[in-house]
Amino acid sequence: MMFRSRATLAVVFLLTTGNAFAQSRLPAIAPDQYSEEQKKAAEEFSNARKTPVFGPFEPLMHSPQLMNQARAMGDYLRYNSAIGNTLSELAILVTARAWSQSYEWSVHYPIAIKAGIGKEICDAIADGRRPAGMSADEEIVYDFSTELHANKRVSERTFERAEKRFGKKGVVDMIGINGYYTFLAMALNTARYSVRPDAARLPGFPD
Repeated sequence: MMFRSRATLAVVFLLTTGNAFAQSRLPAIAPDQYSEEQKKAAEEFSNARKTPVFGPFEPLMHSPQLMNQARAMGDYLRYNSAIGNTLSELAILVTARAWSQSYEWSVHYPIAIKAGIGKEICDAIADGRRPAGMSADEEIVYDFSTELHANKRVSERTFERAEKRFGKKGVVDMIGINGYYTFLAMALNTARYSVRPDAARLPGFPD
């Protein structure tokens, strides 16, 4: 048949993608199984984030000191960077798309929209398209982040625009956001960390 029912497509999707993520390579560690080092790291995490260890920090708990160092870096980059929280979310979405990281996307897609990034912009990034209608600041962050991921460097023109608008601190923080969320995406992809069935997922790129 040329067309399949939605139910059939759902089964195919689960068979082709769901099973690959059914078993994490770096499974979450139950708190009652924590080592002393892990207990200390979890306590520090909870004190800083007001929540138990979650998401990308679960696979990182297999190296608890690294997990907490990563958490501390994220506390700054997500909430206090020199480019501001809204533009930080834009850079995070670009990074999630570059690494096809659906968990990262599922968390930050609604946050980005709530922070003021247009849904059309977010959806274009998901599709791998350059968004139309971006503000001047959004264009700078999008171009800077996209060039970093695609070209492994930033052009002179893009660097100059970013430095003029955000200063050297902003440029470094933008590098940090892209690098930090790349690190988390690498950990999540390696771990095969699962995504809730009802979460926003990244569409696959067309062949």
